Amino acid sequence: MKAQAFQLALAPVFLLTGIAGMLSVMAGRLARIFDRCSALIENENILMLSVHKTLELEQQSLEKRRHITSVAMTASTISALLVCLDIAVIFLELMFDKPLKWPIGILFIAAVLLLIVGLASFLREVHLAMKTTHITFPGASRHGTPSNSER
Repeated sequence: MKAQAFQLALAPVFLLTGIAGMLSVMAGRLARIFDRCSALIENENILMLSVHKTLELEQQSLEKRRHITSVAMTASTISALLVCLDIAVIFLELMFDKPLKWPIGILFIAAVLLLIVGLASFLREVHLAMKTTHITFPGASRHGTPSNSER
């Protein structure tokens, strides 16, 4: 019975490790968003008026990305907390020799559903970042074809 409880607790521990890795990636993306916001705020006075509208659109995009990343991190963190609680209930079941299958199942399902919300939000933020970020190289047009000066 004890070996079975440890085996049951092992799967959620692996899930917890995966969630921790994802939270680390999400925190890194959030830090990048904050860094970009800080750079825009610091350089706002230097930028010309002609790019003011573009600056405003980028600030709105960064705020939306920040919010989505925050939702992803919140859902993932709550998922991790539910996994921890699930592990505790598994050991309580063993200690008190009481069947707690329903609470264990419900906690695990809730954790997985919240993880799905977190990952979907993270994916949404990545897509928004790809949609709103354009990389241009000097001498190249936006569509990847060489400019007239390169032909």
